[in-house]
Amino acid sequence: MSGLVLKLAPRERVLINGAVIENGDRRARISITTPNVHVLRLRDAIHPDNARTPVSRALYIAQLILSGDADPALGQRQLVLAIEQLSQVFEDRDSRLLLAEATAAAIAPNPYQAMRKLRDLLPREARLFASTRE
Repeated sequence: MSGLVLKLAPRERVLINGAVIENGDRRARISITTPNVHVLRLRDAIHPDNARTPVSRALYIAQLILSGDADPALGQRQLVLAIEQLSQVFEDRDSRLLLAEATAAAIAPNPYQAMRKLRDLLPREARLFASTRE
């Protein structure tokens, strides 16, 4: 059987095609076999009010694609553009590798993987902002 397998912690929430589903008191495993289903773990979600930095805004675009709240083609272009803009700022080797992987995921299209790679940039972005304030 192919598809997506979600392993949920107790009381964990997930958004599936616009419906919020909350797990019960025990760990659970859900297999989603229907293709092109919009799935977003709410623990991975970013609130629109918290999308204030360049990396978090790129994350939010990926989230909108993943949740089905953005046109996939338009969202993909916006996400690739946002990642391209980030590559103008992050110049270290590790960040560039993360951005390359995020770009590949965005083009694939695999917005969840793009989110995962971009999330790894958040601490680096925080350090950059902290160093500019000193």
